[in-house]
Amino acid sequence: MILALAADYTVQTVAMGAALLGLVSGTVGAFAVLRGQSLLGAALSHATLPGICAGFLIAGGRHLESLFAGAFVSGLIAAGVAVAIAGRSRIKTDAALGLVLGLSFALGVVLLTHIQARGGAAQAGLESFLFGQAAAMLRGDLAVMAVLAAVALGLVAAFWKELTLVTFDPGFARVQGLPVAAVELGLTALIALAIVLGLQMVGVVLVTAMLIAPAAAARQWVRRLGPMVALSALFGVAAGVFGAVLSAAARGLATGPLIVLAATAIFAASILFAPERGLAARWLRRRAERRRVAGRRVLRSMQALAKEHGDPAYPAERGMIEALHGPGTRAALARLEAQGLVRPVPHRPGSTPHWALTEAGRVQAEDRA
Repeated sequence: MILALAADYTVQTVAMGAALLGLVSGTVGAFAVLRGQSLLGAALSHATLPGICAGFLIAGGRHLESLFAGAFVSGLIAAGVAVAIAGRSRIKTDAALGLVLGLSFALGVVLLTHIQARGGAAQAGLESFLFGQAAAMLRGDLAVMAVLAAVALGLVAAFWKELTLVTFDPGFARVQGLPVAAVELGLTALIALAIVLGLQMVGVVLVTAMLIAPAAAARQWVRRLGPMVALSALFGVAAGVFGAVLSAAARGLATGPLIVLAATAIFAASILFAPERGLAARWLRRRAERRRVAGRRVLRSMQALAKEHGDPAYPAERGMIEALHGPGTRAALARLEAQGLVRPVPHRPGSTPHWALTEAGRVQAEDRA
């Protein structure tokens, strides 16, 4: 079945388009996530809808180049309006972006309704840009996506140093004489370009997830920008291809939502299982620290008893230690014995377990670190 799907023309086209989308959105999304511009991505994605409708009206038909150009321009206009509102009023940036998001999407829906009310076969399928319609993708559409992807990746490579500096320290970049405003505008344009790439694949509503989920997942695994961008792009490609293939295998399931679900699954797995920042790793570290502290407390209590009785090898009765440290003492003693820090000793005439510090245990108990 897998071979049959791989040989299918439509599946190949959709999978390649999804891979291009994942590659670009993962690359650009890494900068957006690090700069805290997730809401900007959402605003730009919703702002593309009126541009799609305007491109349709101007071109007089459903020509992908015109639709993409209209979406790109309307996204940039919306970003500029949001920046102007935030800069010239007391409204904060997030509120301005939320306002632009709602306004632009409402305008897009009105224009879409107007186009559909006019009738005609030309507007058929235009509403698919809301949630994507990957199955309608043609090889010609794929060529347009490939060109836009090459432009986006080429710009990232050409201005890598500037993007890195502005992302992490815009104040220092400004002191160094870099045109920070121009770089930020360029980054906004790259985000808009990545969103435009995803319109036909996952749609206006869901495309933001492809910007955020792969980058947020990659952030859990690495600390440096270069590996994060590479891993984010890899996650994006994996989510795109997996979602496309799964949609082809399970007939009747929409490709765009499956791609987003795949990206979200990668993010969820990263949140849980990343070796340093994952929830599982953090839980294991906290548990190990609690055990270390519990063991240290037991050692020091046994040391205090030994000093009190003037005998370094004083056999402390287990019940006495449990009275001091609670029911988890037995497990702590077992771990300390495995580490060679304590040893069980006989104590006549009593039959209850007794424990004494080893030489290594006495050294460990004296250590204040």
